[in-house]
Amino acid sequence: MFASEPSVDQAPTTVPQPAPPQDSSPSEGPVSRRRIVVVGTVAAVLIAGAAAGAWAYGGDVPRGTSVLGVDLGGMSRTDAERALTNGVGPRTSHPVAVSLAGKTFSIEPADIAMTLNVDLSVGRAIRSGNPALFGGRTVPPVIELDEAKLEAVLRGQVGPKQITMKKPGIGYAGLTPEATHPAPGKNLDVAAASAAIRQSWLTGGVAVIELVTRPPATTAEQVDGLLAGLAVPAVAAPVTVTVGDRSFTLTPKAISKGLVFRADDNGLLTPAIDGVRLHAAAAKEFAKVETPPEAAKIVLKGGKPKIVAGRPGDLVDLNLLGPALLGMLPNPGPRAVTASLTSQAAALTDTDLARLGIKEKVSTFTTYFTGGGGSPRSQNIMTIARAVDGALVLPGKTFSLNGHTGERDYDSGYQDAPVIVGGKLEPGVGGGASQFTTTLFNAAYYAGLEDVEHKPHSFYFSRYPAVIESTIFYPTLDLKFKNTTPHGIFIDTSYTNRSVTVTMWSTKVYDSVKTVLGPRRDVTSPPTVHREPGPKCITSSGLPGFTQDAWRVIRKDGKEIEREKFTWRYDPEPRFICGEKP
Repeated sequence: MFASEPSVDQAPTTVPQPAPPQDSSPSEGPVSRRRIVVVGTVAAVLIAGAAAGAWAYGGDVPRGTSVLGVDLGGMSRTDAERALTNGVGPRTSHPVAVSLAGKTFSIEPADIAMTLNVDLSVGRAIRSGNPALFGGRTVPPVIELDEAKLEAVLRGQVGPKQITMKKPGIGYAGLTPEATHPAPGKNLDVAAASAAIRQSWLTGGVAVIELVTRPPATTAEQVDGLLAGLAVPAVAAPVTVTVGDRSFTLTPKAISKGLVFRADDNGLLTPAIDGVRLHAAAAKEFAKVETPPEAAKIVLKGGKPKIVAGRPGDLVDLNLLGPALLGMLPNPGPRAVTASLTSQAAALTDTDLARLGIKEKVSTFTTYFTGGGGSPRSQNIMTIARAVDGALVLPGKTFSLNGHTGERDYDSGYQDAPVIVGGKLEPGVGGGASQFTTTLFNAAYYAGLEDVEHKPHSFYFSRYPAVIESTIFYPTLDLKFKNTTPHGIFIDTSYTNRSVTVTMWSTKVYDSVKTVLGPRRDVTSPPTVHREPGPKCITSSGLPGFTQDAWRVIRKDGKEIEREKFTWRYDPEPRFICGEKP
């Protein structure tokens, strides 16, 4: 209703006249136009607002929202996940560049289990807030990684001198525990490093990580508490361990070996029972209640390898004994704990051996020695032969003679016999072991196994094949060969009063393995050397020096498949005379 019309309850004072047309009334025209304009403007604003709202709130992801440079605004959740995967996915295999305490390197995502969680990243974008009508909004992605793996990788890149934080510790000097108090120093801040890695990956940036000054997780007061409350009473009395109707005793000395205090990289000191160390320190006591497993083995019977089945054993369950013992050690004596046995399978079962295909002789080699079986040198040959007898070399594994026998010393049963020291023959413990080494080398050589390490003698000895021989000296000279066949190798050794033999049993892979020798060349005569008489002087008649080549020829399926060259230069062995030159 217009403003000039009478109210419905007002009595007219004149005869009503027909109203003139609205567009010709001088009093109504401007007001009507103004109202039309106002109403029209409001309508336009409402329409525009509705359109803007529809635009801003269209889809699941608010308009103007991006993740890692990918615009997801206005998309449904499914479309946003697809867009983020397509836009960023190819970059997720890229390494992240790192600068750690001034050292630059890169980390592969797989090494720290780092992945982009697309689902959670889009969910974060959906919940990011109101639409950005002007400009845009960047939402950080959800990147997951394994912080323990990250810490291991980073610590592998830090020099030991860069970490200056002093870790706490407790150790035993005999039965007396001694404490090491911690102190603050430079260390990794794994949480900060993880944040820097997440921020830089997929953006092409460099994660800058600095070492920070941090206190150890365990304080000096806590170390003293562990010392007085656990380390001291732990070795004050023995502990009786009962297993069923049997028992054994852990002495304070054994306890001091098994109780350990380990500090992690953040300086957290934790007591624990090291079951392996405890068992080793009290092996004779544990044996009172245990039955050790017996591994299956191969024996030669009737000229053929036979498998003797092993059996499982019953051992004290160290995983259960450890916590029980740790809880008892703070208490005063007498102290006792109960333990149980657990079945322990043999390290090698008869089924394992059967799979190895050890069924026939694949090589054998014999060398001869003088002096009879009673000489120190012969005894050394027999001793090392016994140590290697029955050795098993699994497919893909490398056999080390030094590693198998350990140091060949007096305690191991070796005697003094001639060895080459500095180009001279002198008495030395284990002399003669090189003859067995040559015998073993040839057996492996003719079995077609890979030569990993060997060194011929500096002088030629007629009891050995030229070039195809080897010496040994612990720990600097070793004999190593690798089993490159798909079958196991069983090494059988035997000896008489004048010879030693090494035989290898497996499944034949090659038709034949033979040696082709080239002629000797560059022959040189031995000089005469006078030495001071005494226990270190050993006379010799001397031998010429020469160079010679040898080829190992391997045939398979009627064809030559390998020809390997070996070359060696022998020095002339001097004619040693014990006495002054006339």
